[in-house]
Amino acid sequence: MKWFELGLVVLTFATGLIWLLDRLFLARRRAARDGLLAEEPVVVDYSRAFFPVLAAVLVLRSFVAEPYKIPSSSMMPNLLIGDFILVNKFAYGLRLPVTNAKFVDLGEPERGDVVVFKPPHAPDQNWIKRVIGLPGDRIGFHGDTLYVNGEAVEYVELGEFIGQGRGAEMNGATLLLEKLPGREHEVLEWLGRANPAGQGEWTVPEGHYFVMGDNRDNSEDSRFWAQTHFLPEENLRGRAFLIWLNCEGWFCKGSFDPSRIGTKIK
Repeated sequence: MKWFELGLVVLTFATGLIWLLDRLFLARRRAARDGLLAEEPVVVDYSRAFFPVLAAVLVLRSFVAEPYKIPSSSMMPNLLIGDFILVNKFAYGLRLPVTNAKFVDLGEPERGDVVVFKPPHAPDQNWIKRVIGLPGDRIGFHGDTLYVNGEAVEYVELGEFIGQGRGAEMNGATLLLEKLPGREHEVLEWLGRANPAGQGEWTVPEGHYFVMGDNRDNSEDSRFWAQTHFLPEENLRGRAFLIWLNCEGWFCKGSFDPSRIGTKIK
């Protein structure tokens, strides 16, 4: 993804520069030399044609919305493998492409937001998780229960999860409604398992967040990050808000679920 973003920036500026130089200097020289018979070089023709398209794509995906594809089951049952989602790129401020440096501050994540980010231990990748802890929060996870600032989060058992396709790997897990302060949402857990992983307590430092996957027993999230358990604010890419397609394989030959198109991400 980083190389695509870098390539898009380079191509946009290169085609724009060629087009601008031709308009300001080169076109006049050709006209003075060859008159009406002057032919526009191929590179100029292509630059003039592609620059507006590349510039529009760069602006849209850098400052408005960017598409991502869900590669794993860590956010089940809310996001499935094969979901194509849109990410709001200005929800937490405008950031420069490639460097991700913020130059306009428009807001901060709220508890319960589903965010795309660059994990501190894998800065070349884009991951997606849910914000559980805000700066200053005390987060605990004991047994199968989440604690926020010393208070146990309430759960409502919804029944046994039954998935389709690659989601069937979680069949038999318990589907729960987690009443996270500020944002109720569904989670998956294998209740009653001996020695569940990801146990502990953490205090979120300023400028950082604690993130977890909704598939609590199958998510590499803040609980397991060895170097730091926290997501730096500067690593945020945006807030996920919409599923616009769900399919697998080239041309959706593997599977296709039209019912997920247009689903809002809660």
